Amino acid sequence: MDTKVQKINSDLLEIAKQNELAIDLIEEGFVQASRSLSNERREYIANVVANGISDEEKNYADSKYILKLLGELNDQEVIWLRFFLHPTFDGDEEFRQQHQNVIEPIATYIGADENILEKKDIQESYKSHLERLGLIRSNYRIDKNTGLPKFNHQGVPEVSYRFVTPLGKMMLKKIGLIDSANT
Repeated sequence: MDTKVQKINSDLLEIAKQNELAIDLIEEGFVQASRSLSNERREYIANVVANGISDEEKNYADSKYILKLLGELNDQEVIWLRFFLHPTFDGDEEFRQQHQNVIEPIATYIGADENILEKKDIQESYKSHLERLGLIRSNYRIDKNTGLPKFNHQGVPEVSYRFVTPLGKMMLKKIGLIDSANT
């Protein structure tokens, strides 16, 4: 994180030192970085802080909000968020191969081992959490005859597809997983 902050224009850093909101953003970044378990997570945090300080609009509040949201996600949920940016089969093959162990759907079947059922539930929980935070949204299957949503055998609406919301795209930009040209 220190390297990212060092790359910021020294004039901007001097201005940021005088701004309580910028100092608050930097402090929150260091707190989260000290608790993070992976280098990727520290990189995401550093990107949010660096982008927040160097943002021409000086929109520290948005960057702090994104940092707080990032603090609510685990690394697998960040991967799922990035996956839903291009959820089609031909979308971003390199990313899919790199994170296949996380994004590969877990199939359940009658008589499936409890371990498989637990993994499936955790995977679905990641998606639900992203949706509750407003980072992704689901589009549900509609019965063509009734015009009503289709429900699975558990009474839950069947998801046709999921997509990243503008807030989700903003997070992906701020943490450095996409640039403005990719949206």
